[in-house]
Amino acid sequence: MSTQNTIEEMFRAGVHYGYSKSRRHPSTSQYVFATKSGVDIINIEKTEELLQKAVEAVSKFASTGKTILFVGTKPEAKQQIIETALALNMPYVGERWVGGALTNFPEIKKRILKLLDLREQKEKGGLDKYTKKERLLIDREMEDMTKNFQGLVGITKTPDAIFVVDPKKEHIAVTEAKKMKLPIIALLNTDCNLKQIEYPIVANDASVSSVTFFLGKIKDAYTKGASGTPLATK
Repeated sequence: MSTQNTIEEMFRAGVHYGYSKSRRHPSTSQYVFATKSGVDIINIEKTEELLQKAVEAVSKFASTGKTILFVGTKPEAKQQIIETALALNMPYVGERWVGGALTNFPEIKKRILKLLDLREQKEKGGLDKYTKKERLLIDREMEDMTKNFQGLVGITKTPDAIFVVDPKKEHIAVTEAKKMKLPIIALLNTDCNLKQIEYPIVANDASVSSVTFFLGKIKDAYTKGASGTPLATK
């Protein structure tokens, strides 16, 4: 797909809407095209260049079988994050980030194994030995663990990279990823610190249409990388 077509798509998806100038992080200034009525308008030609770098990185990760953890808990991103991760058979966090999900992964893995064990016991009637009150407490515990760990159930080791929608909101995930020296790909708006992210995509991270557009590009890049299909050139 040509650069011009991509830019037209981005414009239609409303990816150029930044936040108010008063919220702008200095690191994103070079990506602001103009300010209208106090609101920053993002230069989507520059966004397209950042997107190209991000999809090339994702394609490369895919070509070597790397696992990318998808993170996005804000209402505008949650559903799209989950759907993209499931389509790629990748782990995700769509509810809330549990502290230590990366930096204390062995402990998180124990919690996941406990959840899987309780599920198996329930299916086989192994929880029938408990009283009604005890079963109710176990069900509540399973519900909480499912909410927190459902997207991580399939992973057996720390992921190789992380994709984040709005690193300012997901700052704990970003901090943990940096401690673990994991590459971070992120969709971020003008209020975020660009310098924390290896592969930033400066664009609207607060609308469903924009988030959907970029996750679609990331999904395509991973799929093509995994199959050995070359990315389209400009």
